[in-house]
Amino acid sequence: MSLRGFHLVFITFATLLCAGVAVWSFGFAPRDSGWMVTALGVMMVLATIALPVYGIRFYRKAKDLIL
Repeated sequence: MSLRGFHLVFITFATLLCAGVAVWSFGFAPRDSGWMVTALGVMMVLATIALPVYGIRFYRKAKDLIL
């Protein structure tokens, strides 16, 4: 597997992890967890949106590179 392929797989797994933590934080965390769990959930939702955008931009840029 090339470095480019590994990077894309890593971004995919990171996106899935962020989505899972966001689901946990909003759906399964104890209700008396406090504002930090809510803040964590918001950050994970933002990362779940940003990581695929980054992955697509990286794929388009790296498609022309010889690695």
